[in-house]
Formats: sequence, C-alpha cells, structure tokens
Amino acid sequence: MDRRKFLAASPFAAAAGIGPSRDWLLNTLDQAPQTGPKVRLEDVTSVRNMFAAFQDTDVMQGGGSGRLVLTEYMNEHVYPLLRRTYSEDVRRALCAAVAEQTYLLGWMAFDDGEHGTAQRYLIQALRLAEESHDPALGAHVLAGMADQATLTGNPTEGRRLAQSGRHGLAHTTSRACLADLWALEARAHAAMGDKTATAHAVLESEKAFSAVDHTTEPVWAKFIDAAYLHGEMANAFRDIDQADHAAEHARQSITHARAQKRARRGAMSQAALAVSHLQRRDLEAAHSAGVRTLELAQRVKSSRAVEAVQDVQRRMIPFGSHQLVADFNERARVLLAA
Repeated sequence: MDRRKFLAASPFAAAAGIGPSRDWLLNTLDQAPQTGPKVRLEDVTSVRNMFAAFQDTDVMQGGGSGRLVLTEYMNEHVYPLLRRTYSEDVRRALCAAVAEQTYLLGWMAFDDGEHGTAQRYLIQALRLAEESHDPALGAHVLAGMADQATLTGNPTEGRRLAQSGRHGLAHTTSRACLADLWALEARAHAAMGDKTATAHAVLESEKAFSAVDHTTEPVWAKFIDAAYLHGEMANAFRDIDQADHAAEHARQSITHARAQKRARRGAMSQAALAVSHLQRRDLEAAHSAGVRTLELAQRVKSSRAVEAVQDVQRRMIPFGSHQLVADFNERARVLLAA
C-alpha cells in the first residue's frame, strides 16, 4: 500500500521517464528466459479472453473497481510469460496481448486519478505494442496517452500524441481507433481554444466512425462507440463555449449510454449537458442534469465521474447562493465525502 501511495503521488509529466521506462522493459524482454514450459498460442488466447472480461468491468463499473484484481493477475500470470521461451509468432502475439492488458491497467489508473502510475503503464504498453509489430495497437496506446495529457493540463502534448497516433495508422486499418484519435485531437484543440481546429477534428472523427465495421475491429476497440465519441465531442464543444453543439452531442451520448447501462459515460455526458445549460444561463435545467450526474456517478468507482461533478459545482459558483445551487452542493457533498 505504501508503494501504491508513492506511485500515486508521482505527477504526470509530458514525456517524463520514457527513456528509463522503455530501457527497463527492453531489458526485461531481452533477459535470458526462465525455466518453464514453452509459451503456446493457447496461453496467449487465455490472456486475451481475460482482457475482454476486465475491459467490460472497467467500462461498466469504473477503473477503481477491478484494477487491483487485474494487477494481481498480471503480476502472477501474465508478465512471467514474457520471461519464458516461445516462437517468434507467439512472441509477437504475446507482446500484443500483454500490451493490451498493460494499457488497460494504465487506463484504470487514469480513471482512478493516479496519473503518475497511469503514465508509467502506458509507456510500457507502448513499448510492448512496438515489440508486437501492431501499429493499430500502438496508435491505441498513443490515444490513451493523448487523453491523459489533455486532461492533466498538457493539451499541446495531447494534440501531438493524437497526431502521432494518426500517422501510425497510415499503413493499417482501424477506423474506430482513427475516430478516437480525431476526437481526442478535438479535445486538445478545444482546451487550447482553437474553435476552427476543434470543429474540423470533430467532423473527421464522425467521418471515420461512419465507416467503422465493429466485426473487423480488435476487442480493445469495443468501447469506441457512439456513447463514447459523442461524449468526447460534447466535452470539446463545451470547452469552446458552443453550448448548442455540446448539448446535442451530450444527449446522443446519454441515449446510447443509458441503453447500454454505462453509468460512468452517462455521468460524464450528463455533466457536459449540465454545463451547456449553465453556459446558456438555464440553472434549472443544469440542476436537473447535475442531479442525474450525481445519481450515475454513485454507481461507479471513477475519479473522472467525481471530477465531472466537481466541474459542475465550480461552474455554478457565478449563480451565488441560489436555492438550486445550494441543493446541488448538498447532494454532491455526500458523494464527495465518500
């Protein structure tokens, strides 16, 4: 627990530690193999099957829900496979499977608010994706790094990472990943106040998503759907004060998230909707959406959902001591205390 607290206290820093982390992982991969049975493709398939289960846990219950269980599973059953013997084909497949799981650990830490830990996992996932020779998977990891960079106040780095991911897709096909990268680039442009670039990136994301065939996409792209993308677009338009567009995308995200019973995504999109109402000075509608944000945020273990509630609180401050503001703050107090 002390080690976990130490890692959690380590701040996110753009490009920090990439060299040491990559060198450490490279040395691990290049060490002499340990004794044990040769790794088979069946072993890799088992790892991939577990990834699908853990990804569903994250999507439905939040990153704080299954993260410690996944950490134990990785340390006990997955990472040791890298130290055994295997054929070249199995090696690439294994590195891809471990990259997917390591990315998910980073994403869970990101959603749990532990950005220093998340960054280290994502850097290692990128190195593993490189070893697997899977450019789409590498682009997916860069998308996660871009999302984190923008969220933690480094939108210039977020834009650069998203663009790097798109360039990495030049010789492969994953329309879902491309749609994600454009959406995250829109978030970065919005955080920098560039309205024209934001709108362009949103249009490109919509264009890419319209061509997605989920039957051909990898399992890790399952979450890149209408609920997710419209939610990210709502946040982008929120950040450039285009309330009408933000509300439109937020409502679409909410509809899809409700159908899938995805409380975390629903909470964040309800918060975006609440903010769009505040930008139009409609406190009553904002309060209603804010209450729905609270109800959904209570169902998941996600610091991002809690931060969405706090964002609504901050944006209500200009309305002073209005009864609806006081009511929302009182309702939020219970969640934030927990």
